[in-house]
Amino acid sequence: MARVKAAVRRGFVQERRLLAEEGTAYLGRLKGGDMGSLPAILGLVTLFIVFSSLHDGFLTTYNMANLVVQAGSICVLAMGLVFVLLLGEIDLSAGVAGGASATIIALMMIDHGWVWWLATLAGLAAGAVIGLAIGTLVAALGIPSFVVTLAFFLALQAVPLKLIGAGGSLRWNDEVLRGLSIKNVPVTAGWIAAIAIVVGYAGLSLWSHRSRIRKGLVHKPTSLVVLRIVLLATIVLGLTALLSENRAVNPLAFNISGIPWVAPVVIALLLFWTFVLTRTRFGRHLYAVGGNAEAARRAGISVLRMKIAAFVICSSMAAISGLMAASYTGKVSPGSGGGNELLYAVGAAVIGGTSLFGGRGRAIDAVVGGLVIATIPNGLGLLNQASYINFLVTGGVLLLAASVDAISRRRRSAAGV
Repeated sequence: MARVKAAVRRGFVQERRLLAEEGTAYLGRLKGGDMGSLPAILGLVTLFIVFSSLHDGFLTTYNMANLVVQAGSICVLAMGLVFVLLLGEIDLSAGVAGGASATIIALMMIDHGWVWWLATLAGLAAGAVIGLAIGTLVAALGIPSFVVTLAFFLALQAVPLKLIGAGGSLRWNDEVLRGLSIKNVPVTAGWIAAIAIVVGYAGLSLWSHRSRIRKGLVHKPTSLVVLRIVLLATIVLGLTALLSENRAVNPLAFNISGIPWVAPVVIALLLFWTFVLTRTRFGRHLYAVGGNAEAARRAGISVLRMKIAAFVICSSMAAISGLMAASYTGKVSPGSGGGNELLYAVGAAVIGGTSLFGGRGRAIDAVVGGLVIATIPNGLGLLNQASYINFLVTGGVLLLAASVDAISRRRRSAAGV
């Protein structure tokens, strides 16, 4: 018994020491300018507090579901832009590339009778071809990405204009693709998926943690790992419980419950690209090129192929974003993707913590930033504010995020990071 108590005491002391070291290291990273998504998370919490205090309908289940749908296409497009921004490049054509791809999907279904999944593959292929052309011009010929993507931004607007015609539109009436925005996951299936996500994350985190301990590698404190699992479980299960309630205006006559289908699509893409960036050679090479392209080239990494791949991924994700935007509006028109979609997506990535200077960014940054961007018009709309207020607030938030990014970069340079 005495040995057991002594072992427990030693474990407790070691855990406190690891927690103290982790806290010190985190504060050091903050002082050095590595704040990650912290400013965006604090901003999102602030927006939720402000809007919920000003309007009783903001935190209702109906509005939360609507917010998820509104943020979907922005988050997806921002995730694609993260890959380009990691290299210190920019893609000004991503929005209209999504509109052109959505137009092709709609035409394949309406004029040629293709099933939704085959038409979607055609749209994704169109997006990939656009990205391949942009990436080749940027990487192989050395033309600045700003110039190339600006040219594609202008040229790609001709695609839906030619195929649809001025003033025309194509109905987005496929049951599956339209259902991404107007239909919900069955409540039981939503709970199963939520529990599977929590259990899977917990199992993977604990297995990785125990593996590092057994191998004698540097590891996080066990209590911190458990805290992350509890936090994820609280968010996932809490949102599932919230969105599983009947949010119909007349609950006795209608039953509108369940997670909007947009959410599982965004989560699946987030998990996939997070794995690619953090667990694959491609991801490591992408960060290396973004950090120092010349050093990466000398290390044997093909900078040309990495740049081309980044633009292909960006335009392919733009095609998915265009599909989701068309699902939300119910149509495709010559102006699809040509509005503020790109600006909002770039703003989402930067607000989430992705650096405009390259080398720093994650897929989760796009999702957090996308929620911030979508929350602003959602909350201001409930307050019946004029449209210009939305532009002013969104522009101010983006400018603040860019300022934080520039200051962080300066502090990292001063710290020699």
